[in-house]
Amino acid sequence: MATDSATPTESEDATAFGTVSRTRGTIFEYLSLSASVAGLVALGVLLVYVAIDAFDLANASPEWLLTYFVTLVLPFLAFCLYSAGDPAVTRRVLGVLGGGLVAVAVGFTAIEAFVVEIPRLSWQLTYLFVVVGPAAAYLAYVGSKGRVGAVGFGLLGRLIGGVAVGLAVGTLFLVFDELVWFLAYTLGVLPAAGLYAYGRLRDADRAVTAAVPVGLVGTVVAAVLREVVATYPSDTVIYLWTIAVPLAVVGALLVGARGSRTAAVAAGGVPLALATAGGFFGGSVGLPGPTTLIVIALTGVPTTVYVHRVVADREGTIGLGLPFLLGVGVIAGALLVEAWGVPAPDPWLDPNYVTEAPSRTPEEAGLYPAIVGSVIIIALVAVLSFVLGVGTSVFLEEYTSETGVVGKLTRLLQINIANLAAIPSVVYGLLGLGLFANLLGLGFGTAVTAALTLSLLILPITIISAQEAIRSVPDDLRRGSDAMGATRWQTTKNVVLPEAFPGILTGTILALGRAIGETAPLIMIGAATTVFSAPSSLFSRLSAMPMQIYAWSNFPQADFRYGVVAAGVITLLIVLIGMNGTAILLRNRAEGGT
Repeated sequence: MATDSATPTESEDATAFGTVSRTRGTIFEYLSLSASVAGLVALGVLLVYVAIDAFDLANASPEWLLTYFVTLVLPFLAFCLYSAGDPAVTRRVLGVLGGGLVAVAVGFTAIEAFVVEIPRLSWQLTYLFVVVGPAAAYLAYVGSKGRVGAVGFGLLGRLIGGVAVGLAVGTLFLVFDELVWFLAYTLGVLPAAGLYAYGRLRDADRAVTAAVPVGLVGTVVAAVLREVVATYPSDTVIYLWTIAVPLAVVGALLVGARGSRTAAVAAGGVPLALATAGGFFGGSVGLPGPTTLIVIALTGVPTTVYVHRVVADREGTIGLGLPFLLGVGVIAGALLVEAWGVPAPDPWLDPNYVTEAPSRTPEEAGLYPAIVGSVIIIALVAVLSFVLGVGTSVFLEEYTSETGVVGKLTRLLQINIANLAAIPSVVYGLLGLGLFANLLGLGFGTAVTAALTLSLLILPITIISAQEAIRSVPDDLRRGSDAMGATRWQTTKNVVLPEAFPGILTGTILALGRAIGETAPLIMIGAATTVFSAPSSLFSRLSAMPMQIYAWSNFPQADFRYGVVAAGVITLLIVLIGMNGTAILLRNRAEGGT
């Protein structure tokens, strides 16, 4: 007969097991913590030295650091403290900043006096990276949870994100045929969007259904007419018609949905007018007109829509002053440094670095062709890997049978996909060289060959991450949809994919982060280490940021190996952080919408 009380032997065993488990668990916990801290510190030291080299901070005088600390860093910290609105956080941060100042100064001086000299570091720089940087990040995180901070950072995100997206779109039009896009938009995209909108507004299912066929037919006709039509508008007019005007209309509709017709006209019209002026007159001040038009349109419309929402909701309007606060801080710091004659560092990473071609002189070296090459490659890889990866995962998870011959083939396929994810990247480079460059004749080191090769590299990761996201959708949702009479495709489209979309998106963009930093496949397919002009088509030879950084690291001059390479690494990191930030933003929005 079973009893509730355990025997003495069982109790002793359980006690001994619990004691041993707790001890080992505690040891494991502290070992894990130590390993994490050691890894983070090592990575942090590496990034600190890279940043010092890229921005030439080793030559920054204490007066220069103090000036920008007062005009830029302190106002930013004050805004974040105000956003947090927590006295405990304020006291803690002030204690860290004040105590950290003394601790860093004493510790740094003691190490240099009694142990060893720390190269290329001063205690002011150490304080900046070790105390001020983490404190600012912590406050930005805490402040972003409040409405005031969220508004301020949201506006900054639209300004910076709009410029980044606009430059990326302008870069892509260097190789994509804008004339085909002009015809496809006019004959395919615009009629299809009009039919879809009409069908939704009038509840006409036929119009909604006809939108996709009309768009496809229009795109095919555009491809045919590309070689027939001889006269086209200028690039500025094409971008104005196909990008700026639709964006302005969308912005006006979003604002108009809140009930203000005047504000709607202003939200769409003001950015459109500025973009038009920038497109036609940007050349007179040395700016590329078409790219300026795209950047202003993609920055201005989201910004005006966001500002109107904040003002209309009357929540956190003071947060709109954060960009103004930072701008004034930068200008004030520059004026004070100039007025007092404070020696300023000469950063390697400056506007010329990202807009000029490579050079044999370190001071004139630029990364522009490699940046363009990386943007083109990643754009193609994103489209290919997302479509193929998500399509494959949906088929494997939702449509294949788990039993019989099909089930065995499916399991065999999944095992091979998992194994492919662990294959070294150089093998994919050999595959791309043999299949795309030699067999299909797509060319050595071209954008198409590089994109297809890197797509194969990250395709297993994309498939596996998408499968995990789809697998995490509860079966109850599928059964509920089936019980309502939905077909399998309707269940997949309306239930499964929306629920799995955040996970799919996160896995895909993180895989793209790996693709942008790969060098071995590009070396194997013959990508150039250095090119002196941006590619003009998808079949032009190009370079990428990792390739150019690798080439510079072998130059004998110390300025190349430290300053120029460090600036390239920072540029690559900025792109990666931007991609990861985009993934987090889109995932959070998708999670909020489900």
